[in-house]
This record gives sequence, C-alpha cells and structure tokens, in this order.
Amino acid sequence: MHCRRYLLVVAALLFSSLLAAGAAAADAAKLNVLLICVDDLKPILGCYGDRAVKTPNIDRLAARGLLFESAYCNQAVCSPSRNALLVGLRPQTLGIYDLATNFRKGAPDAVTLPQQFLAAGYRTESLGKIYHNGHGNGGDPRSWSVPAWTGDGASYVRPENNVQARIKEDPALAKVENLRGAAVEIGDVEDDAYQDGTTAAEAVRRLQAAAQKPDEPFFLGVGFIKPHLPFCAPRKYWELYQESQFEPAARQTPPDGAPSYAPQFGGELRRYGGIPEHGTLEPALQRKLIHGYHAAVSYMDAQVGRVLAALDASGLAERTIIVFWGDHGWHLGDHGMWCKHTNYEQAARIPLMVVAPGVTKPGTRTSSLVETVDVYPTLCELAGLSPQTPLDGLSFAAVLRDPASSTRTAATHVYPRSDRIGRAVRTDCYRLVEWKVPGAAADTAELELYDYQTDAAETKNIAAEQPEVVAQLRAVLAKQPEAKPQIKPGKAANTAAKASKPAAEGKPKQDRAAMFAKRDKDGDGRLTREEFLTGQPDPDEAPARFLMFDLDKSGTLSREEFVSSGKRK
Repeated sequence: MHCRRYLLVVAALLFSSLLAAGAAAADAAKLNVLLICVDDLKPILGCYGDRAVKTPNIDRLAARGLLFESAYCNQAVCSPSRNALLVGLRPQTLGIYDLATNFRKGAPDAVTLPQQFLAAGYRTESLGKIYHNGHGNGGDPRSWSVPAWTGDGASYVRPENNVQARIKEDPALAKVENLRGAAVEIGDVEDDAYQDGTTAAEAVRRLQAAAQKPDEPFFLGVGFIKPHLPFCAPRKYWELYQESQFEPAARQTPPDGAPSYAPQFGGELRRYGGIPEHGTLEPALQRKLIHGYHAAVSYMDAQVGRVLAALDASGLAERTIIVFWGDHGWHLGDHGMWCKHTNYEQAARIPLMVVAPGVTKPGTRTSSLVETVDVYPTLCELAGLSPQTPLDGLSFAAVLRDPASSTRTAATHVYPRSDRIGRAVRTDCYRLVEWKVPGAAADTAELELYDYQTDAAETKNIAAEQPEVVAQLRAVLAKQPEAKPQIKPGKAANTAAKASKPAAEGKPKQDRAAMFAKRDKDGDGRLTREEFLTGQPDPDEAPARFLMFDLDKSGTLSREEFVSSGKRK
C-alpha cells in the first residue's frame, strides 16, 4: 500500500515536472518584441534613398530585415496614430482625432497590443514616448507589467531658449496659449543631456536585465521624441551638415484646386520663438529648420544604435522581433506647409521596418501597401497569439515571408478640419480625399484626387477631371463604416466640470464686436483672410472656420458674419 502510494506520488511529481518543463520550453521558444517608435519622422533616411541625411544605425537595421516603401499612418498626429498602433483601431472607428481624448473613451474594453502579450506571459515595458502623454491624455497602465518610464533629460539645455526666457523678454506672451521656447537649439552637451539619450540609456539597462532572465519573454516599447520640435541636438549632430546644403522646397503654395481648408500652414511651428505668426518663412529660416530637422534625426539615429547594440550584446537578438515605426511624416516647407496635420503624402507616409527571426530575409524591401493598424495583428501572428478584441488591421506576416506579395490594394487615413472629416484612400497610383461632415449625404463631399504617376509633387487636384477614378476610390471608402465624429464629454460631465469651477474661474462671454474692431486693422468694415487668421490660437483649424463664417463667399468677413460666427439670422 505504501509502495503504491509512493509510486503515485512519484508519478504525480514526474508529471508536474514534465508540465513545468514543457511550460519553460514554451516560454523559451517565445519570440521577444522590441518596438521602436519615433515621433515626427518622415522617411528621410539613408535606407529610403535620401542622400543628405546621416542615419547609419537605422540603415544597418534596414539591412537586417524588411523595409516597407509604402507604409502609411492612420492620422498624421501623435495620439490618434499611436492609438492605431497600440489599439489596432483607426481614428474614425474610435471617434478620436485629437490629442486630449484617451482611447478608452472610444473603446473602454479594448485589449491593447502590449496587453495581448502581457496576457500571454510576457513582461511588457514602456520607455519614453509610446502612448501619447500630455494635452490631458496619458498612457494606459493596463498595458504594462511595470509603470511606464517617461524619461529624464531636458527639452533645452540653454536657459535662454526656454519658454520662461521668452516671457521674461516679452511679458505679454504669458497670455499666449501653448507658447513654446526656441524652435532650434545647438547644445554643447553629451547625448544624455536630452531626453532621448536618457531613454536609450534606460533601454540598455532593461535589455541587460532581460539577458539575466532569458526564459522570460519581453515586449519592450522604446519611444524616441526627436525629430519632434524643438529641433534640439548636441552640436556634433548639427556639424554633420552645412546649412548651405539645404534648399527650400521648390513649391511653396498648396495644390491647385485643393479646398482652402485642406492644407495647413505650420500652426504648431509658429508657437515657437523666432517664427513669424503667418506668411511664408524666409529662405534662411527655412534652411535653418531643415538643418535642425536633419540634426535631430541623426541624434535620434545614434540613440537607436545604442539600443540595437545592447540587444546584440544581450544574446537575445536571434529571438527578438524588431519593429521600427514612425508615427507620421512631416512637412518641411513643401506647399508652404510645416509640421504634420494633413492628408498629403509628406504627412501620411511613414518609415516602417521589421526584423523577424526565421521569417524576414536581410536587406529586403517591399512596395506592399500597409497601414499602422496592421502592425498589431502582424505581431500577434508572428508570436502565435490570437487577438482578443476586434481590429481594423490586416496581418502582413505573409509579406514578411514574401515581399512580392500584398495584403492590401489601398491604405486609408484621415484628418479632420472643423466639422468635416477628410477620409483618404491611397493606392499605388492615386490618393483620393473625401471631405464630408460625418453622416452627411455623399453628394455634399468635397474631393481631392492626385495621380502620383504624373504628379508626384501633388501640384494639382484632378478630382473634377477623373470622375471614373473618383468613383472607384469612393467605392473603397464606402465599404468602410461611416467615420464617427470626435467624441465629446457627455452633458453630465460638462455640468459636473462647470459646477466644480469657482465662478471667478469661468470664462467671460466674448465681446465679438470688440474682437472684430481689433482685427479690422484698416477700418474698412471687413476682415480679410489674413486679418482673421493673425493671432488665432489654433492656426491649423482657423482657415476652415473662416470659410464657415464667410456666408456670402466673398472671400472677406463682414462685421455681421464675424459677430454671428457665420450663423444666419
């Protein structure tokens, strides 16, 4: 009897050991994920064919795996783009197009990409900028095994460049919303003086720690801020370039025939010191900004190199999927535009590279169309995970195996202007943008169409000349659900917020008649577009508001049109 019990115990222990060994083997077989996210990076990289930029580390990364030549963001602004990456839903599905609204307002029960890996037994960690933090928005604690590390390091190392210095010089600037410091800075410092340097250093430490636990799979998100404004970098990166080598963009005006609200004119940039409030920037200033962008890219590239070197030193590279992703592109003066915030090619096209052990071949490229939302299902497929939540994306794992294949015939993205949503569809040859109020009839839309075979620089909107192409591309959009309008706080939330505010803090009612008189510089009783736009706190959205106020479509605003905010009596 005792002998039988002993044998049963031994068998049970042996079975448990086998289960544990099997689980350990399964964990050991799991591929790690290193997700590198970069802010405001257009495909100005050596591996994308740019001859001026110095990006040796990213170029070496491209040589390790597959580079996507036709990857597009889902909206050219930080928070919605990162929502698309990490939640796998497009902005028009969430109804979130701004910086302030957290994605869980639109999808409370969403299982994020890192959550998916966390549930599968991974250690998930976030360093630097992964989710958008700021403007009232924050990260997502449910996504990470440990609290997100947002970084150390300075925005400016020279005190004369920060916001406080600008206000000290001109106290009136204290009343300006979203005021920023200098647009550029050359720092006589080492890399870790700025935040991206400290993010790289922390990533090195985390990878060294991971090497001590090779059987614990990790999902590590490393987010770099540069080349986001301000263009601050140590001097050695500025000295990689000569300002004289850069030329302003050949075209300094929007596409012919484009809706007047479709472009933007650098509202984000114009909040920085040394940048005029409106008008075309002087060529010398354009060269300085282009120089600064390149310096910031090279600085970021060096930090990517530190992270990749640490991964290689850890001995885990052979078991680690690497994804390098830019959240959106950036206008560098083309069409007179700066920053992102449009549906045009320079804002919507992104760099994307994937290294997948045993799947991708070194130094390969693909022209297959992909969207940011496609990264989520792709990583799940590579890791053998089944998404626990509905996704808008399509896995491009098949493209990783065969770069000549494709999973999409078109990529879609959006940008809002006032009450309109511009839904765009990009194919190999064309981009169509359908500008429409959500839910409005199809025939109320304004359209843009560009043919990249004959007009790669987007000089002319040809929607009126190519009705058959327009119809084909609108049919693609028609297969998708109608875009949701931007989520707004509920009535109860607004009421509670107002009730919690002391009366003294409430905003006084606007005296629009006085505002009109102040803007009417020449006293002719009408506001030109320039008079209206000067000093607007939201210069990217103000052009659409001007059009809405202009009831008689005269190109100027009467006192009545301005005071009534474009509402007919």
